[in-house]
Order: sequence, then structure tokens, then C-alpha cells
Amino acid sequence: MIILRIFNRETFEVDEAVPSTNVTNKILARVIEYCKLHVEVPKAEDRTTKEDLKTFYVEFIKLFKSLCIS
Repeated sequence: MIILRIFNRETFEVDEAVPSTNVTNKILARVIEYCKLHVEVPKAEDRTTKEDLKTFYVEFIKLFKSLCIS
């Protein structure tokens, strides 16, 4: 079972696989990584984490743009 929790803390339980014919493993992995990065909000003074997020965003947007163009 997978439990999905959205921003307002509401949860959804998924008991079986949900088909996603338009999502590749590369995209899903990046989306999960994006979610994990936002579970723990970095401290304001943590520059390393801020830089890591900036780098991640740049790569995430590049992937998104490449999908939109193809």
C-alpha cells in the first residue's frame, strides 16, 4: 500500500498499481525526488541546501522542457 499526503496533510491510500502510460521511470524518479526535497524544508541559513535546490530545479526544468519539445 502507498500513502500519498498532499500539502494540506490530507492523505490518500493506494492499494494497487495506478497505470500511467505517459510517465517514464526517469520522470517518475525526478518527481519523487522533487517531493522528497520538499518534505524537509531547509533552514534559512543552510546555503548548501539552497544551492542543491537551485541545481535540482535547473535540471528538473531542463527535463520538463525536453519533454514538452519532443
